[in-house]
Amino acid sequence: MNKPNQVRELLSKSVASLKQNPDRLHVFIEDGNIAATAALGNLSYEYQFVCVIIVTDFNEHADNIVIPLLGWIAQHQPELIENPELRKHGFQFKAELLNHSTFDLEIKLKLTERVKVTEQSNGLNVEHLPEPIFNDDIDWTLYTNGVETPWPPTA
Repeated sequence: MNKPNQVRELLSKSVASLKQNPDRLHVFIEDGNIAATAALGNLSYEYQFVCVIIVTDFNEHADNIVIPLLGWIAQHQPELIENPELRKHGFQFKAELLNHSTFDLEIKLKLTERVKVTEQSNGLNVEHLPEPIFNDDIDWTLYTNGVETPWPPTA
């Protein structure tokens, strides 16, 4: 699975306090399922899972995490924002307020990854398929709390 590591990398690069304290970012996978068809000779499948993101002792605004995630979702799991039914439960969160300035944040994303498996003369070829390319022909800039943020994030 590639998407959980992509999410980790995104937040590690785009959230100031996580750049300084990467040990406060935890990524888990829950409720995993493999969806495969019974098509004869077809070993292709889809990972279906909940990506759980936990940020501990966070002292920034939650927007600093949510906004980069929405940009990532638009490119890598667009149906979570395009499909009204999936919008209801595809991106969930909860928080524990630890004191007046810090909180723990848990985010759950319902993600999928398609895997194409084809037989070749020397064995099987496994390819993780990308989502359809997000291209709305509109130039846009990401601002977080009024500050322009490079997109995609850089180290």
